Amino acid sequence: MRLWDAASGALIREFKGHSFSVSSVAFSPDGQRVLSGSTDKSVRLWDAASGALIREFKGHSDTVNSVAFSPDGQRVLSGSYDNSVRLWDAASTDRMTGDAVATPR
Repeated sequence: MRLWDAASGALIREFKGHSFSVSSVAFSPDGQRVLSGSTDKSVRLWDAASGALIREFKGHSDTVNSVAFSPDGQRVLSGSYDNSVRLWDAASTDRMTGDAVATPR
């Protein structure tokens, strides 16, 4: 993914890590993190200032086609072509890979 300055068109930073195309992105409510969903079946949380990967969320069995933050930025939601929606804890920093908090059926 690439972040561009809308006024000048200059490249600000790149976020590298997904193995296939990115299908959805969202900024956290405070603008400090970026969330991405990909055809590689993962959701990734990035530091917006540095472009560093904070956490990877895995559990979908097909393309992740939508991602969103909760209003407080503490949780993230992902939707996939595998017909599931997953809720993840975006606040925990105890490990690199996050576990789903809930998978509604």
